[in-house]
Amino acid sequence: MRQHIAFIGGGNMASAIIGGLIKQGLSPQHITVVEPFEDARTKLQSNFGITAQPQAGAFLTAAKLVVWAVKPQTFKEAAHSVAAHTTQALHLSVAAGIRSDSIAAWLGTERVVRAMPNTPALIGQGISGLFARAAVTSTDKAQIEQVMSTTGQFLWLEGESQLDAVTALSGSGPAYVFYFMEAMTMAGVEMGFTRDQAHQLAVATFSGASALAQASSDSPQVLRQRVTSKGGTTFAAISSMEDNDVRALFIDAMYAARERAKQLGDEFGTA
Repeated sequence: MRQHIAFIGGGNMASAIIGGLIKQGLSPQHITVVEPFEDARTKLQSNFGITAQPQAGAFLTAAKLVVWAVKPQTFKEAAHSVAAHTTQALHLSVAAGIRSDSIAAWLGTERVVRAMPNTPALIGQGISGLFARAAVTSTDKAQIEQVMSTTGQFLWLEGESQLDAVTALSGSGPAYVFYFMEAMTMAGVEMGFTRDQAHQLAVATFSGASALAQASSDSPQVLRQRVTSKGGTTFAAISSMEDNDVRALFIDAMYAARERAKQLGDEFGTA
């Protein structure tokens, strides 16, 4: 990829993608970031050697791809300052909740792809759901895939509404894992370990179990059953969680996340 890419917003997700693109061989001179905060601009320029500007301008006409890495509540305002310079570009949004109908209306183009990545993208271990509007060509999709592959795996979706569910499962999912790690670490400390010891045990357990699930053709249910001997220690723990409806509460939590993703589109996505 040698085409010029512009990023609107220079936070963590933009940094993850920029770092991945440079590792792939894209020259920093082909990357421009619009980032209003001076400290963030300085960090981007220092870390990657790219050009960072405080506001949109005619320089954006050089961009063949524009990556939107802004907060949902600032997308509309940012789009109005960018649109005049980028009508010929392909647009990729990683902003949660903002629907492609709104993005297309604000930017005056139908070449819009939405992505829902997650924070493991920061180390190239993420997974993203992708949705493309009808005007996006196969060549456009190939370009998006090249960009998103720098962050980990990706999955194309047929319906845009599925992105709200992706947000609930994998987009917010790392926080659920960290939440359980917190609980395991806390329990470990209460049981007599140091915090560092309990943390090491919790993190290694999650990473090992995830690796095993990825390497196995068996479902998580089967893998769980294999380590849950009736009357044993794991059985006691699982039974306690089942008695307290942990599974149902966890599923309810993901529905709450999906609903909030829908609300973001309603709140900040009007044309």
